[in-house]
Amino acid sequence: MNPFKEGSNQYKDFETMSDCKWHCSKCELLSGQAKTWQVWRQEKGIQLDQDESGNWYKMILCPNCGIKTVHRKLKSTEIVTENLKARTGIPAKVAKRAKELFGCVDEYSMRTEAAKVLEIDHRTPQVRWTTNEDDNSNLTDEQIKAKFMLLTSPNNLLKSRVCEECVKTNKRGKGYKEIEFWYVGDENYSDDIGCVGCFWHNPSKWRKELNKKIKEK
Repeated sequence: MNPFKEGSNQYKDFETMSDCKWHCSKCELLSGQAKTWQVWRQEKGIQLDQDESGNWYKMILCPNCGIKTVHRKLKSTEIVTENLKARTGIPAKVAKRAKELFGCVDEYSMRTEAAKVLEIDHRTPQVRWTTNEDDNSNLTDEQIKAKFMLLTSPNNLLKSRVCEECVKTNKRGKGYKEIEFWYVGDENYSDDIGCVGCFWHNPSKWRKELNKKIKEK
């Protein structure tokens, strides 16, 4: 059954992909943002197929476009929700407070950005959640800082890919510019430590702890 609202772009894309064949994202599919497909997998329980390298897409020569383009494919039309952990959403007032608290700084690049291009991202990725998310309506400033960070859409997507690779391999992502440093634990993911110590969990804390190590040397 199509899980989307009839007539929406995502509804039409699911219908197109229901034959479980590869489809061109340029001329066949309507949803253009990579984030859309991440939501399909992580929040909707939709099974997308992977290429030989484990990517959630495949570069294929499109006969219509005449060039190699990103193609996407359903592995199955069955929706799998058993292991999904639900988000509760971030109220607009909380999102506004978060951007003010962080000064509209993208935590990955450390650049100040326009509020409209920044996304509120969970420090601990949804793929590592073991329970459903608690309500976000009445968070304190400290709770917001501990739970969220600001990232532009491309950097948010980059973080998601690193975290998914960590789930697949149990090897934690390297830091900024491939620096191999974890201020708690090492490259191996441990349930006892979780995401703490990894650059992608808290870039600001990671930089602070790395600078402390450098000064000690």
